[in-house]
Amino acid sequence: MSHNTFHEDDWRRLLASFGEDPDRPGLQETPARVSKAWQHWTSGYAQDPAELLKVFEDGAEQYNELIVVRNIPVYSHCEHHLAPFFGKATLGYVPNGKIVGLSKLTRLVDCFAKRLQVQERMTMQIANALMEVLEPKAVGVVVRCRHLCMESRGIRTPGEETVTSAMLGELQPNLAMRTEFLALAREG
Repeated sequence: MSHNTFHEDDWRRLLASFGEDPDRPGLQETPARVSKAWQHWTSGYAQDPAELLKVFEDGAEQYNELIVVRNIPVYSHCEHHLAPFFGKATLGYVPNGKIVGLSKLTRLVDCFAKRLQVQERMTMQIANALMEVLEPKAVGVVVRCRHLCMESRGIRTPGEETVTSAMLGELQPNLAMRTEFLALAREG
């Protein structure tokens, strides 16, 4: 997907459709700023999740316990209203001879968050990408987000979190492992 598709004229027309004057001093640079912001917020479409997950095989074959990274920031936009949703993700996996640099897990979350999303699908995309690239024994993903489409309109539920999870591989049948992952993923 090309990111040259954001035209300042489109944003000027949108401002005018709100009843605003796009030429007034406070709004003159807004179309350029918004165009640049949306290029950033949708940059995940241009990223290949598999390329983000650089795999190491050195030393990993000895480690077969859960590796968990918590509190990974999530900033995304819902595909229904283009409203922001934001929160934290926790990713965990049990290696099967391959590990990944921990910062790559943050980049993986960012890749899928910087697309128009629904939280449920994003959670599964993250889990599936980890499973396909690392081929681990197990993958767990928990995402907790606040959705501005719910907080600022409609039923208006400030501070309410939506929690989604995906458990793949041995985390499905292995209750002890699933319990350990969920305990590690729990906040504070």
